[in-house]
Amino acid sequence: MPLRFDVLTLFPRMLDGLLSESILGRAVEAGFVEVGVHDLRKWCTDKHRTADDRPFGGGAGMVMKPEPAISAIESLATPGCLRIYLTPDGEPFNESMARELSGSPHVVLLSGHYEGIDQRIRETVIDREVSIGDYVLTNGTLPAAVLIDAIARFIPGVLGEEKSLTHESFTGKLLDFPQYTRPVEFRGKSVPEVLLSGNHAEIDKWRLAQRIEKTRQVRPDLLK
Repeated sequence: MPLRFDVLTLFPRMLDGLLSESILGRAVEAGFVEVGVHDLRKWCTDKHRTADDRPFGGGAGMVMKPEPAISAIESLATPGCLRIYLTPDGEPFNESMARELSGSPHVVLLSGHYEGIDQRIRETVIDREVSIGDYVLTNGTLPAAVLIDAIARFIPGVLGEEKSLTHESFTGKLLDFPQYTRPVEFRGKSVPEVLLSGNHAEIDKWRLAQRIEKTRQVRPDLLK
């Protein structure tokens, strides 16, 4: 059975390109992944399709109303599904979480907007709150896209070469090694001799050393 994603958002067209291009587009076409994109306003019951309102207690911005979001998630949820809210104050998303979530049969993603969502949505229909980084975006549709793309890579058949799952940045908590292709020399810069040697043991040794050094320079926190 393919992994099913359902995305609830106020901006469903933002995901059109993601779901039709590149590896993820082919995964959807091949049936490894199913993605449903839903306009949250569909569950608004007033004539103006109001999805937000002013926050109690005052403050800037608007807050997503509980009625449409809760109704939408309850109508899309299936037994055993995981309901995730994308929010800057959620737990940090990483490679380990992506691998874990790829084992779920069905993931419902709620994309926040405005100044956030009514707390009762979180308490009633959300299983997990996830952040893709320590910054704020205009809405949660892009974070939903990031989760879908990262999780889909761990579904068997989505990637053409399974080794790409074990030789990339953050695998084993190290950043990636430098990559080269033809030509051997370009504008006075040459490909390292070891990569041309055919000695795979030495190549692996060089790549590991490069990964450690890159991690030490850019993300020393990972080495801890």
